[in-house]
Amino acid sequence: IAEDIMSKPAITLWSDAHFFSPYVLSAFVAIQEKGLVCTLKTVDLADGEHLRPTWQGYALTQRVPLLQIEDFELSESSAIAEYLEDRFAPPTWERIYPLDLQKRARARQIQAWLRSDLMPLREERSTDVIFAGTKKAPLSEAGRSSAGKLFAIADNLLAHGMPNLFGEWCIADTDLALMINRLALYGDDVPERLADYAAFQWQRASVQRFCVLSAKSTG
Repeated sequence: IAEDIMSKPAITLWSDAHFFSPYVLSAFVAIQEKGLVCTLKTVDLADGEHLRPTWQGYALTQRVPLLQIEDFELSESSAIAEYLEDRFAPPTWERIYPLDLQKRARARQIQAWLRSDLMPLREERSTDVIFAGTKKAPLSEAGRSSAGKLFAIADNLLAHGMPNLFGEWCIADTDLALMINRLALYGDDVPERLADYAAFQWQRASVQRFCVLSAKSTG
């Protein structure tokens, strides 16, 4: 059992070709923060490569990110993060979720919310504005309403004034910061405290490594 805990099996993470996916970012950061090493492979979603029978990725969902560890395949970034936390468990491995049960549940709630809500914002400020500097139209009424909801909830979550959601960093910090940065890095109006929080999170080494991958793929 000890050998299984300490070993680092071969890990592959599939990404979109340009490393634009916020969910690939989340999975990549989770792997990095765990202190694990992975091989990166890409699939061209824009060209429909993931829909072709020649793609060796996960046939069930045909989406990225896709985590492959030995003969096990898993998609959906929050499921990947939770699996990594369980398989490479603290204290042997670095923690990516809070130790406290209620805070851990809240972190997972935040992740689920960010993946299921705020659709106008996600559509009008897709992550190519962050990673490629793409220009977009001003936010629509629905986009402004979505941004306002994001600001209100994030402001409440960060009312304690700490630089991270729960004192120590967790993977939900990266996910929330990315959502805020869809606006902040584009130049939309963002409350100063939230912009500062997102900027602080964005300087994390694991996030910056992902930004380098995206820059290399587009430049």
